[in-house]
Amino acid sequence: MAVSELVLMTDHSSTEGSREVLVAAARRLTGRDPVLLDARHFTPDAGGRIRPESGGVRLEAGGVSVHAHSVLVYEIPPHRRRGFEAVQHRLRASGVRSLGTDAEAWRAATEKDRTVACFTRDGIAHMPTVAFTRPTAAEAAEAFERLGGDVWARPTIGMGGADVFHLTTHAQLAAAADFYARAGTGWLIARDARNFGPDGQRHQYRVVVLGGQVLRAVEHVQPDPDAPCNECQGAVSTRLDPNDLPTGLAELAVSAAKSLGLPFAGVDLAAESGGVVFEVNVHPAFGTDQGLETVAVPYVAAHLKPGASPR
Repeated sequence: MAVSELVLMTDHSSTEGSREVLVAAARRLTGRDPVLLDARHFTPDAGGRIRPESGGVRLEAGGVSVHAHSVLVYEIPPHRRRGFEAVQHRLRASGVRSLGTDAEAWRAATEKDRTVACFTRDGIAHMPTVAFTRPTAAEAAEAFERLGGDVWARPTIGMGGADVFHLTTHAQLAAAADFYARAGTGWLIARDARNFGPDGQRHQYRVVVLGGQVLRAVEHVQPDPDAPCNECQGAVSTRLDPNDLPTGLAELAVSAAKSLGLPFAGVDLAAESGGVVFEVNVHPAFGTDQGLETVAVPYVAAHLKPGASPR
């Protein structure tokens, strides 16, 4: 019988740092490093091969041939996920243990217009939102007024709060529309949640869930009222005991991940406006504050349990 390995498949061009944390988690749980494979080898025409093999799957790429019982898929940038779907389908069909093979769930979380559609279908609380492709000036203005003239614009597919704008005037709206048109991307506007803390600073929560359980909760505080609450956009993060989350937010986070079909996710949400979800992240960053213990170790452990599967 072939020796079976734990494989960690990530996009090696990513500089986010999750790969290193996952390696450390795997080493802690198994006593050795996982086999690292660059996910880019398995995208169309890149030469990587995936084929079912007794008790798992064989992966071949970059001169490496490995039999795997579990494949951790992580750190795939949003703009590359559509091109990765064929890989997910092949891994899923092989029956290998993995939490990263549901292409439909990834698409529902990655493409924010789909996220809003799922939330609307399932009654997940979120701010009123309008999605655009290339709206006329009149269409954009009408939606802007309907949402109260105080909105956040963001690309349909994005990462880290990049290209996100707080709009309160028609001039800002026109500039955002021009920006997205030049970028050739779809976009959305959502009513401002007025998520201000007692100190007047914006704040929101990142809640990481796995299998319906909360693993980690963090509060992001943003001193700039016109900037998104992302660490890479200047927000300050503080880890919380999940029991200290405002009432109902843990349950809302779990429901949001379930709505999109994700067994593991990082959910961004606020307690203001009755408790609302902003977005759901397929691959939340682990963070520097005990992310190894609180998130990475449980995530890797979920791939090592007999019977663990994407279904």
